[in-house]
Amino acid sequence: MGYIDDATGNAFGRFYPFESTIPALDSLKRYMRIYGIPMSVYLDKHSTYKSMRRVSVEEELSGVEPLSEVERALRELGVKVIHADSPQAKGRIERLFRTLQDRLTKEMRLKCIRSIEEANKFLEYYLPLYNERFRVEPVGEADLHRYIPNELELDMILCVKRERFLRNDFTVSNNGKLYQIEERTRAKRVTVEERLDGSMAIRYGDRMLKFREIDKRPSRREASGPYRRGSTYHREIIPGEGTR
Repeated sequence: MGYIDDATGNAFGRFYPFESTIPALDSLKRYMRIYGIPMSVYLDKHSTYKSMRRVSVEEELSGVEPLSEVERALRELGVKVIHADSPQAKGRIERLFRTLQDRLTKEMRLKCIRSIEEANKFLEYYLPLYNERFRVEPVGEADLHRYIPNELELDMILCVKRERFLRNDFTVSNNGKLYQIEERTRAKRVTVEERLDGSMAIRYGDRMLKFREIDKRPSRREASGPYRRGSTYHREIIPGEGTR
């Protein structure tokens, strides 16, 4: 997955096993750690970068457009997303890929590189040399990349966010697994964040909720006090006496 700066021609890239949301967000984070937050990003219309989901009735009424996780993350960072209508419209990055598929693969063969880990280690050496040789002086002196503020946590933005219902027993289902919230909250919906390092967080607004994974939903118990969320009441039908 590669990037090229429109002003200087500086190239950045990293190998991944496949093209999907997590690799795209991870490569964006690594790019930003080196160069800063870009003003805009020019992407193709692959489903990783542009949502193909149909607009729901609620979204249409509220004027909200469905976003891919990459679009959502870039919007939160104040980055303008531009989608190319054809491969020809992305000429610079396509030419970069053609060059790397020729030069880079030959260099890697000479180094006997045979794994993604070895390839990414080699890129740390190769790309600075490539940029030093082929970068150009920008027309303007100003660098429009923005510094990453110290208080900005990229991991909270560059992640996969899913809205989930919080059940009455304070459990949340995500990716076929069940999680128990371990503190009281009035939330009806929570946001599950799948981080790039494989960890997970559950958030309600600005508040992080404590949780643990469980094998099955908690069994219902008879309530011992006034009605509260998650409580159930037991009723018996006794012949001739009605309900108690």
